[in-house]
Amino acid sequence: MTHDSFAVTESLIREFEQTHNARITFLKSGDTGSALNRAILTKESPQADVFYGVDNTFLSRALDEGIFEPYDSPKLTQIPDQFKLDASHRALPVDYGDVCINYDKTYFASKGLAVPQSLEDLTRPEYHGLLVVENPATSSPGLAFLLATVAHFGEGTYLDYWASLRNNGLVVVNDWETAYYTNFSASSGKGPQPMVVSYASSPAAEVIFAESPLSEAPTASILAPDTCFRQIEFVGILKGTAKRALAEQFVDFMLDVPFQEDIPLQMFVYPVNSQAKLPEEFLKYAQVPEKPASLDPALIASKREEWLKAWNETVLR
Repeated sequence: MTHDSFAVTESLIREFEQTHNARITFLKSGDTGSALNRAILTKESPQADVFYGVDNTFLSRALDEGIFEPYDSPKLTQIPDQFKLDASHRALPVDYGDVCINYDKTYFASKGLAVPQSLEDLTRPEYHGLLVVENPATSSPGLAFLLATVAHFGEGTYLDYWASLRNNGLVVVNDWETAYYTNFSASSGKGPQPMVVSYASSPAAEVIFAESPLSEAPTASILAPDTCFRQIEFVGILKGTAKRALAEQFVDFMLDVPFQEDIPLQMFVYPVNSQAKLPEEFLKYAQVPEKPASLDPALIASKREEWLKAWNETVLR
């Protein structure tokens, strides 16, 4: 069971199937929250053997619901400790990505406008109406950006910051596709906002998917401390699987170098295995923040709904 954004090169799956005399079926189940809800609602009679895609914003909920069986994969020795958020190895890290504000290089250059260098800068009058964000109640990157503001400003003042953004012409849409492909000026060339909440890997994607070859990315990310939020995605063996040995082998497969090196150009996130090499496009065009914002998964789990309700009342009402 996976979220809808899961992708892998077909030949890798065929090779796993031939090696283990198995047939793998992928049950795509909506976004991360929807997929996790499905796994929880069916945990007494699980519909899959392995679940991939729960991230650190939902991790504590998955662990509290007891949907995973522990598995201490031998491949964990190749993964840095910073990605291991579950000491019991029920959820094993697979990949990570940073949600950041992306900006249209041409817009800022043509206007002679300096690129914002902090969250605070975004409230300045020269950036009025220039930022589009996704609703955190309906969008994973939207939620990640909200969490970055909580981490940076604290629970006591993050809402004051959002009120300032709203007063500075903040634009809110429901999903990443709308924000990036309709509102963002660099993607469509026609959108009204030159800044969008997206991913630090988006500039690399712009080059890879360009209709005409590009020598440099038309976009870049704002990477100042706390302006990005790091998402880590995990895989786990679903409790009650009748295929425990094969499930372990598939988890090992996802953590091993061939799958890890396939991840960037399939899902535009980074591998966690330190032995995996990045594709040239990522090395040249993608950016990694040195100090992304982070929050304890248990705190996110206990406060997520409260923060979302407060955000809604502050920004949309």
